[in-house]
Amino acid sequence: MSEPEKKKSEYLVEVKDLKEWFPVKTGWFHTTPLKAVDGVSFNIKAGETLGLVGESGCGKTTVGRTLLRLYEPTGGEFYFDGALVTEKNIHPLRKQMQMVFQDPYSSLNPRMTVEDIIGEPLDIHHLYSTKQERHDKIMHLMELVGLNAEHATRYAHEFSGGQRQRIGIARALAVDPKFIVCDEPVSALDVSIQAQVINMFEELQEKLGVAYLFIAHDLLVVRHISKRVAVMYLGRIVEIADTDELYDHPIHPYTLSLLSAVPIPDPKTARASKRIILEGDVPSPLHMPSGCPFRTRCRYATEKCAQEAPQLTDRGGDHLVACWNM
Repeated sequence: MSEPEKKKSEYLVEVKDLKEWFPVKTGWFHTTPLKAVDGVSFNIKAGETLGLVGESGCGKTTVGRTLLRLYEPTGGEFYFDGALVTEKNIHPLRKQMQMVFQDPYSSLNPRMTVEDIIGEPLDIHHLYSTKQERHDKIMHLMELVGLNAEHATRYAHEFSGGQRQRIGIARALAVDPKFIVCDEPVSALDVSIQAQVINMFEELQEKLGVAYLFIAHDLLVVRHISKRVAVMYLGRIVEIADTDELYDHPIHPYTLSLLSAVPIPDPKTARASKRIILEGDVPSPLHMPSGCPFRTRCRYATEKCAQEAPQLTDRGGDHLVACWNM
């Protein structure tokens, strides 16, 4: 298949108005769209990390899976390295876009050895000419992620969660990708192991120049690894900014609430800080409120919020916020 046509762009990843709606049966002959992702836009430069944060169920994972065409998008456009990604041209782009999954226990085939798990992408894309070359590449990848050569003949169930995630990362790196979607890659790991894996992601980025979409709900982890952060609520992005700018000067009421819940190690500062408790529950994506999706829980909501959804607007220094009143 021929390579897709490219345009010049300063961004490796460009997402424009991405939508992912799932039809849910709500009657004998009636379906209602569940709007898991409803008009998401963002950009990522080569070698950059964008953190994507939000509550469970807000659509973070769906964004990552839709970008890699694990789900067929309902609407919107996704450009990779200047080329519009479509169902027809996704195959030649697969090598350049990979994913590290959340659960290291279910994302690895229990019937395959570590060597075969890491070597499978090499087999699919025919990236070696001899068996020895294949073996050497796998050994190099294992060394890159901190695994020993003797691990190659063992099976996934013989490893700890942290080691399994390293196997998953080596598998993703096997095809030398430019972009990796990291779907909560440390949430299932012990805290001590989390730090090791996060540091490894940063070292790999320095060595290989790979870009990450780092999906997580741990705001401290995201601050450590990300250059920019996007905050997501009920299928939409409500705020994007450089990491320090977002954490030091949050604007959107939802971002303020999220950051107020982050534990502070200093007791004096923790006592002085005020937790912002949101009222009510997250609305169902099946029955979205009119206008701004956050208005049913927002203390600043007005009539305008119910009538029209705010778009992301620049508040200076590429700090984008979707809010009428802040």
